Amino acid sequence: MNYFTLPIAGLLLLCSCSNKPTDNADAEMTVTNNVVTLKATSPIARKLKIQMVTQGSYQPQFSTSGVVKAIPTAYAEITTPFAGRIVRSFVRLGENVQKGSPLFAISSPGFFETGKTYFSAKQEMEQALKNLKREKDLLANRVGIQKEVEEAEVNYHLKHQEYENARSALKVFQASPEEVKLGEPLIVRAPIAGKVVQNNIVLGQYLKDDADPLAVVADLSKVWVVAHVKEKDIRLIERLQTVDIRLSASPEEVIKGTVYHISEMLDEATRAAEVIVECDNSLGRMKPYMYGTVQLTDKPSKAILVPTTALLQEEEGSYVFTVAAKNNFQKKAVTVSATVGTQSVIASGLKAGDEVVTEGAFYLLDAK
Repeated sequence: MNYFTLPIAGLLLLCSCSNKPTDNADAEMTVTNNVVTLKATSPIARKLKIQMVTQGSYQPQFSTSGVVKAIPTAYAEITTPFAGRIVRSFVRLGENVQKGSPLFAISSPGFFETGKTYFSAKQEMEQALKNLKREKDLLANRVGIQKEVEEAEVNYHLKHQEYENARSALKVFQASPEEVKLGEPLIVRAPIAGKVVQNNIVLGQYLKDDADPLAVVADLSKVWVVAHVKEKDIRLIERLQTVDIRLSASPEEVIKGTVYHISEMLDEATRAAEVIVECDNSLGRMKPYMYGTVQLTDKPSKAILVPTTALLQEEEGSYVFTVAAKNNFQKKAVTVSATVGTQSVIASGLKAGDEVVTEGAFYLLDAK
């Protein structure tokens, strides 16, 4: 029996060696240093679609949320400067007013005292001026002395300063000193031209000097839309060509705007900059505190564009397969800066003239 053992074992070993594959010799494709090589007879080559990379026109754009606000210089909350009682109203809600138009009248002990101080200071100044003129006449006629003239001049300047201070106190409340009459109520006037968008004026109501605003006057023919742009996108804003705004109330309508101001500082918590967009609102469609979407579109520029189907993903980022030679495809890492429709913008990794696999690249992932 032992005579047959060696030949049979040798025969089995021979058969085993003849069935063992020889180092991927029969593989459809192999990979070496990130280059996938297909056999000339591989059917995979017919499944790949290849396209040459070119530069195309690209307009960077992105969207962020925004809120409509009144322009601060065209918005005024009207309060009462003194404690007192409302004795007259001159306006109604929705009425257009001009700068200086009367809004309401308030009878106030505080205003009475301010007016009294003004008239008293005016009278004392006029008297000091008369005394100064008299002393100068006496000196000119050689019956006065220089010292009394100088004292009269000092007294006049002091009284004149007191008069100017009292006059300024009246102007703070937009009360014309020439029109003020002692004992009459204060007429509160509009500090800007616009529309009365809020009216809480009630005749006979007694108000403290820290009362809430009685009326709001605003010119909303132009408004601001305040948006917040992330740190990484700020560089795009500086070259903006157009700004499109879609309000949540009417998303199908596009409103054009222009960038009015970009904040010099970032919000520490959100890492975003405040961007103010000014919009025409002559039709009154935009109302303060409305929300919307702000789409910012940069000027057109040249960029490397490839079909998004060419991109493959891995933990380290995106990559594509480029044609290194016939039936040879090299794996290349790329940086994608944006996606526009079916195209992706490549910031680095490719150049014009490169050939990339745009369809069927997943077949190359099986390379061993």
